[in-house]
Amino acid sequence: MVIKSHHINNTKIAEVVSDEIIIRSAEDGLDLMGNIYYQGFDKVVLYEKNITPGFFDLKTKIAGEILQKFSNYRIGLAIVGDFSKYESKSMKDFIFESNKTKHINFVELLEEALENFSK
Repeated sequence: MVIKSHHINNTKIAEVVSDEIIIRSAEDGLDLMGNIYYQGFDKVVLYEKNITPGFFDLKTKIAGEILQKFSNYRIGLAIVGDFSKYESKSMKDFIFESNKTKHINFVELLEEALENFSK
């Protein structure tokens, strides 16, 4: 895992890059958030490919638990990927509602994530 640093408008953004799954559980999400926070980052960009597929099945509650932690600690999170493959209405609604808050974003490109964080 490599953390690339981006700076936009005095905001320090961590882009987490890996070829492996980093988030397999809510505990993994909390550990990553603590690590990122400790390093002085304000926001995090994760890639869909680095998150367990169970995250995208809302019945597992992994997504809700992780996103709640990021919200509680006021650390912005963007997840970059192709979410069109998730056909569940509840997942589509979850993504839609998350994107409305601007604190948690599901986007297709890194550039979108960085742009959202610059606002």
